[in-house]
Amino acid sequence: MEFLLIRAGFLFDWVELHLESKQGMKFFASLLVSFFIAAIVIIELNRRHLVPEPLASHFSLSHLSAIEQAFNLLLALEVISLILSLSHSVTKSVGKQFEILSLILLRDTFKEFSHFSEPLVWVEIAPALSSIVASAVGALLIFVVLGFFYRVQQSHPISKDEKVRSHFILAKKMIALLLLVSFVGICVMDLWGYFALGLPENAFASFYTVLIFSDVLIVFISLRYSAHYLVSFRNSGYAVATVLIRLALIAPITISAAIGVGTTLFALGITLAYNAFVPKLEESVAKN
Repeated sequence: MEFLLIRAGFLFDWVELHLESKQGMKFFASLLVSFFIAAIVIIELNRRHLVPEPLASHFSLSHLSAIEQAFNLLLALEVISLILSLSHSVTKSVGKQFEILSLILLRDTFKEFSHFSEPLVWVEIAPALSSIVASAVGALLIFVVLGFFYRVQQSHPISKDEKVRSHFILAKKMIALLLLVSFVGICVMDLWGYFALGLPENAFASFYTVLIFSDVLIVFISLRYSAHYLVSFRNSGYAVATVLIRLALIAPITISAAIGVGTTLFALGITLAYNAFVPKLEESVAKN
């Protein structure tokens, strides 16, 4: 088992080095721009009936849908960043989850617009205005609360023992690699379902379901290194936040925004309480 953890750690470091490097970020930025332009061109061709069937039925006739599709690609890249952050800090990965949720809410705003005809007509927009506003305001509130969430973060290692911390990090890297493979598989199946069967996009909701299991697994693994109630409660609470985010992804837009904001406040509350009480824990551990 030790050998597998070490090899997984080396593989994870290699993947992270290439994906999170400046060259990697420039490549992904260029990919986003190219994808967005290509989506607009394909939609325009489809509007002019130049895209052959059966492909034409899979592409929108609204240029605004290109924004939604570009956001989907951006979200996929953010999910990869979330997976990579898992090895560094459980708290950081939770923050990444909320970042993705806020971007999903912004994407849903553009998604609503993509259903309207061009040029835009107020009569069509009016019935959907409440959903559009709720999604946008929800994303803004998550952004604001998340700023406080990051501001109050404090570094509290799971153990003072360097060997113990290294072993825990290796375990998280192995889980992150499995998550990365799972996400790629989910995306491939989602694309196949969309183009072959006409199924709606469901990749991010499916990934959050897998993420719930990985978060619970990390909670159980962390008990090997620290079985104290405060640590267990914090990690379990963050796992509950993932469950609530998953519920937000399947709820109507207005309820989704409310759940998202409430869950971000819940995670902030856990962090504030943990930071307030953990110094006493560290003092008691030091005395023993």
